[in-house]
Amino acid sequence: MKKIKVKNTKLLFAIFIMILCVLALCYYNFIFYASYAKDIYTNQVVKIAEQNENPIFKVHRIMLYSGANAIDKSENETLKDLSICQYTDIAIYIDNTSYIYDITNENTVKELYIDNIQVSTNSDLGHQYINYKNALDFAKYKYIENPNSDRIDYTIVNTNEQNENSDYSNPTFYTDCSNPITLEYMNKDIVTNYSVSGDSSTISFNGKVLEEAGINLNDLGYTLSFDINLVNNLDELFTCHVKFDVSLDKGDGNSISKGYLYENNTVSGTEYEFLKVVK
Repeated sequence: MKKIKVKNTKLLFAIFIMILCVLALCYYNFIFYASYAKDIYTNQVVKIAEQNENPIFKVHRIMLYSGANAIDKSENETLKDLSICQYTDIAIYIDNTSYIYDITNENTVKELYIDNIQVSTNSDLGHQYINYKNALDFAKYKYIENPNSDRIDYTIVNTNEQNENSDYSNPTFYTDCSNPITLEYMNKDIVTNYSVSGDSSTISFNGKVLEEAGINLNDLGYTLSFDINLVNNLDELFTCHVKFDVSLDKGDGNSISKGYLYENNTVSGTEYEFLKVVK
């Protein structure tokens, strides 16, 4: 029996070392690193849970006022060229004293903005967008320009002097959370070039116009979601994801066809608590 002779022992040794390196790399990637990453994730979850055990900020009320309007674009306002829109004014109240009773740097707001705005509608009627609504114009039709971005930044009012000099036509919020976050959902140009038919010389400039124009209210239902982000005066970041469905016909005669639709929803539970973002 002939013995096998290895002519290049250095090459064999190099291959052996390479195999060991590959095995070590596989062990690191699939066993050690996976276990390490799992431990980091677990520790992160525990840390987040501990920091949010007693929420400092939470949404405790959401008010919705839904109406509609017809914009007359005809000459001499003859009701022959109408554009119909539907809007919902939104007021969101934040509770910052359920855990901390006094006003401190921890439960007052230094920065506030809304982003990640998403609208999902039941049909392709109209053009939808979200923008800030002056609280003084709440529950009244007021044309608001389509925003240039998908983020709404609020100016924070910290003193009575700032309150007296603030321009509330721009996004404004009080540092002590004593005023609501006010927004408007607008669905414009649902119907364009609409003309009052027959001998009628009048039209309703409220929610009734949708029925008069033969618009199916179910087609105008939508789901709205966005993130409310705030930074307190300790420079800690909190975020809350808000999502709700809006129907313009609740049944039992509770419909925008009566002129308007008003909802006042008190929030309970943990659904709309602000989570502290762990850095």
